[in-house]
Amino acid sequence: MKREDAHLINEKIRFPQVRVVGDNPDDNGVFPIEKARAMAKDAEMDLVLIADKADPPVVKIVDYKKFLYDQKKKQKEIAQKAQKTVVKEIRFGPNTDDHDYDFKRKHAEGFLKEGAKLKAYVFFKGRSIVFKDKGEILLLRLAQDLEDLGKVESMPKLEGKRMIMMIAPKK
Repeated sequence: MKREDAHLINEKIRFPQVRVVGDNPDDNGVFPIEKARAMAKDAEMDLVLIADKADPPVVKIVDYKKFLYDQKKKQKEIAQKAQKTVVKEIRFGPNTDDHDYDFKRKHAEGFLKEGAKLKAYVFFKGRSIVFKDKGEILLLRLAQDLEDLGKVESMPKLEGKRMIMMIAPKK
């Protein structure tokens, strides 16, 4: 089973006139399709349709396998350059003391400087849920300490036994 080619090549191109582009400047111009095919055959390469919406349609004289390889390579580079968002988490207890808070705040600063989003949450165990206000104060204090590095995406809200707040890095 042969899969369908992504581009029209050689005899599959059905336009009477085409604009030929390529590495050789002498070959560039508008030609009848038969002449363009002959030029590609003489160069022992393929005639590949690049832009069928243009007037006249644009074809290129290239080695088709190399052309496909280069296209895949370009798409891979584009995908690698696309930014991936990383979410780092920092967990507090409702009764976190100052030293532990400072230690975790420094980690949070590092995460935001790296460009990662920060998910800060206070985890309430057992009866510590009665200290909801302490947890909210702790998260708001963190947001205030980090306001020069990031902006709060979502204010502290209680979800089950966790109070969660999201902070995104400033660009």
